This record gives sequence, structure tokens and C-alpha cells, in this order.
Amino acid sequence: MKVDVLTLFPAMFAGPLDESIIKRARQTGVLDLKIHNLRDYAHDRHKTVDDRPFGGGPGMLLKPEPIFDAVEKLKRDGTRVVLLSPAGRKFDQVIARELAQVEHLLLVTGHYEGFDERVRHALADDELSIGDYVLTNGALPAMVVIDTVTRLLPGALGDDTSAHEESFTRGLLEYPQYTRPAEFRGMKVPDVLVSGNHAEIAKWREAQSQSRTRERRPDLL
Repeated sequence: MKVDVLTLFPAMFAGPLDESIIKRARQTGVLDLKIHNLRDYAHDRHKTVDDRPFGGGPGMLLKPEPIFDAVEKLKRDGTRVVLLSPAGRKFDQVIARELAQVEHLLLVTGHYEGFDERVRHALADDELSIGDYVLTNGALPAMVVIDTVTRLLPGALGDDTSAHEESFTRGLLEYPQYTRPAEFRGMKVPDVLVSGNHAEIAKWREAQSQSRTRERRPDLL
């Protein structure tokens, strides 16, 4: 998968996307990721990308010209242009699976008071938010989307079946997990998990997922 990110803060992406699964996916060619500075597409010598909103009000808006120029240069057949902003639909695992099928993602990160509305109307295929709160800019949401989607790409994880057992994959939270030692400070691993009876283990895990989801996230049921 190819992912391009348009941002005012490219340095924020160095580090989080150079470690762990994302690093391996980039090294093996599963993920082709490029970060682009929006100021490189500004039209004046001061690299201006924002201006005051018509009608007054606090804050500044991202101007349309640099974003239009950048998107039109980076876009190709099969590109899905996604804005990251608090006004978008809430990102979840279902949307992540949807995006993992896309050939090319172009993530445009918001800042200040957001985008000139013409960007939404003429350029965006989608608009996503990672939660009902406001962040300083869209860089962190873009990283969340990249991380979540990359995990679903074939070859990104050591075992591709791992992504099918995680929370939210089946609309449920993941069941409790244990490892060695079988007893620690008086706390024992459930007998069924050391029984070797795989059918009973599967039943126990399903029941635990249902119970945990009902208790913690009944909205998912």
C-alpha cells in the first residue's frame, strides 16, 4: 500500500513511524509511506498556508490553494483522499479494514480552525476523526490511521491470523490472555487454557469476549 501524508509538521512523524511493525512494513515494501510538508506548496516567499476566516471569528483557516496544488500533484488513479479533523466520522476497526483495501491513501492533516470548506467539497473522499476531542493538529490522528491500517496489510504482522483475533475484529473485545508462569503470586491461569482441549478453549474465549464486551463496551453488541 502507498500512503502519502500532507502536514505542516513532518518532524512529528519521525520516530513513531520508524519503529516496530510500521518500520518492518516499510523495510519489506508492504507499506510505501511518504510525508510531505504543506508549506512546500505555498504560493508566496513566506510559505503562507493560512488566513483569517471570512465573516470574522477566532483563529485561522488553512487556505485552499496549497492543499489543492498538493493533492492534485500527489493524487493518481485509485487514490482516496482523507481529511483528518474533529468533524469527520469516527474512525474504527471497520473503517480500518475498508481503508486497508485501498491502493493509495492520501491523508491531509488539519490545523488551526480547520480547512477552507472548498477543500472538503472538491477534494475529499472521506473525513475521519479518532475521537470526540480536539487535538492541536491532525498529525497524531494520521499516525493512528496509518498504524491501524498497516496492521491489516498482508505480511505486516509475523502471523497474518493475529489481526483476526484482536479486539473489535469481530465486533467484540478480545478475551483475556495469559502466559507463563501458570501461577504467579497465588493467581492461577484458568484450567481450561492448560487443558489442551482446543474446542473447550475456543468456547471459553468466545464466552469471555462476550462477557468482557457486555461489561465494558455494551455499545458494541
